[in-house]
Amino acid sequence: MLNETITIPSIHHGKRIDQSLALLWPQFSRSRIAEWLKTGHITINHERWSPKQKVQGLERARLHAEAEINTTDKPEPIALQIIHEDQDLLIINKPVGLVVHPAAGNLSGTLLNALLHYHPALAELPRAGIIHRLDKDTSGLLIIAKTLTAHTKLVQALQDREISREYLAVIHGQLTGGGTIKTLIDRHPKHRNHPIFRPRTLCEPHFHSR
Repeated sequence: MLNETITIPSIHHGKRIDQSLALLWPQFSRSRIAEWLKTGHITINHERWSPKQKVQGLERARLHAEAEINTTDKPEPIALQIIHEDQDLLIINKPVGLVVHPAAGNLSGTLLNALLHYHPALAELPRAGIIHRLDKDTSGLLIIAKTLTAHTKLVQALQDREISREYLAVIHGQLTGGGTIKTLIDRHPKHRNHPIFRPRTLCEPHFHSR
């Protein structure tokens, strides 16, 4: 159960209430706060407010809501290679062959199932704390948020490109020198196991010949 009351500081005068509360409760996204305002799980001075209403300052905001279970997937005892862990996040080395999220054809045996077994509290986070993914046949490091605060900040950092990703590709064939492959790669809209070149994600793996 989430149950907390805070006083909105006077320096927030003129801000929208959802914007103000997102600053005061950084563990929750602004969209989640807006939804709680609409449903009455957050009240201001014991009254229901619209997310657009403006703050005067010194209002009392009360949050009273159940912690949400964000997944119906089941925990499974699958071994994880943990590179780093602290109170806010995990860094996992995902092996080749492990699917990240359950989906058609892979409803179990995924990284998400393994995370739910390792740390059951992740069931309360979107996608069990997974903020990005790797394809089944790609190995590499994944960041997993362990708290709502970490999840919100890591997702925002990813959107703001404060987190960068570097891929190492193995190229088959005759190479005459070092260089950079710079192209736009996406998944084919019909043949999901095949790539297609179109504007979406910029992939820049570096290669060197021997």
